[in-house]
Amino acid sequence: MSDPEILRGKPRIKGTRIPVGLILGYLAVGKTSANILAEFPDLTSEQIAPCLDYARELAEFEAVV
Repeated sequence: MSDPEILRGKPRIKGTRIPVGLILGYLAVGKTSANILAEFPDLTSEQIAPCLDYARELAEFEAVV
């Protein structure tokens, strides 16, 4: 979810101000969902999975010119 009024429109986890990019960065350096949940106790594992879906969608995006 993104809103131009929150985090300058960066995608964020719904209902939070936590940027998706932050969670993806944690996952990229090897943090587990459990590590992330320990650092952000208000998150749920159900909120982390869509971050990976978002990254997959970006990786599959093809610009049509």
